[in-house]
Amino acid sequence: MATEPHGGTPADDTGAHRPHDEAHQGLLARWHTTLLAAREGAEGPDPAPYGRALLDRWAEPHRRYHGTDHLRAVLDHVDELAAHLPGPDTTDGPADGPADGRTDGPTDGPEADPQAVPGNGRGLDPAAVRLAAWFHDAVYRPDRSENEERSARLAERALTEAGVPAARVAEVARLVRLTVTHDPADDDLNGAVLCDADLAVLAGTPEQYAHYAAEIRQEYAFVPDDAFRDGRSAVLRQLLGLPRLFRTAHARARWEAQARHNLTTELALLSAG
Repeated sequence: MATEPHGGTPADDTGAHRPHDEAHQGLLARWHTTLLAAREGAEGPDPAPYGRALLDRWAEPHRRYHGTDHLRAVLDHVDELAAHLPGPDTTDGPADGPADGRTDGPTDGPEADPQAVPGNGRGLDPAAVRLAAWFHDAVYRPDRSENEERSARLAERALTEAGVPAARVAEVARLVRLTVTHDPADDDLNGAVLCDADLAVLAGTPEQYAHYAAEIRQEYAFVPDDAFRDGRSAVLRQLLGLPRLFRTAHARARWEAQARHNLTTELALLSAG
C-alpha cells in the first residue's frame, strides 16, 4: 500500500524462497477458490502455478511489512468488510479484524447504495476485490514509485491468461491502481472495501502498530534517518488531513479513531526526533 515515503507474468522465477507450511497452503487454497469464482464457470488453466508464483513474489527477501502476512491480513479484512455489507455473507476465509466490541455506525458510506458501483452494477464484486488484494503489492520495490502500475499490468496479463473475463480483469487492474491514493469515489464499493482492508493495519493495537512502523523502517533501511523522518512525517500528515481514513461504515466505526490515534502518536515520535 502507498502509505510510505517514497515483472513479467506470474510464472516468472523471482528467485524467492517459498515456505511450504500450513499458512502457505491455506493461502493457495484461498487463491484457488477466488480464481475459480472469478472465472464464473469458464474453463482455464490450473490455478496452482499462478498462486505459487504470486506467493514467491510476496515472499521476496527484501520485504518486511509487504509480505505474506500483509496479504493474508488484507484478504481477511476484505472478508470481514464483505460480511457487514447488505446481502449474503460472501466470505471465503476467516476474518481477523480487531474484536473490540464496537458496533457499526450509520450506513452512510458507499455500501448504502450497493447498486452504484462503477464497472459491475451489482454491488460488491468479491472476486474482483480479492484478486486485487492478491495483486496490489505483487510487484514491490521500496526504491521505486511505479509498483502499483507494474502490479496492475501484471494482473492484466496473468488474469487474462488464467481465464478471467475481460471486464473483471479491467476492474482488478483499476482497483490495484487505486491503491496509489486510497481515494475511491463515494459510489465505488469495490474500491472502498479494498482500500479499507489495506489501511486496516493503521488501526492495530499500539504494539501492533509499532511493529508495523518498525517493519516499514526496515524496508526503507537504505534511506538516511533524516530523509525518512521527513518523508514519513509528510505521509502521516497527509493521512491525518483526510476527512476520513475509511470509507465503509463498518471500518469507520471499528478503526477510524484508533487509526488516528496511532498516526498522531507516530508523528509526535518522529517530530521529537
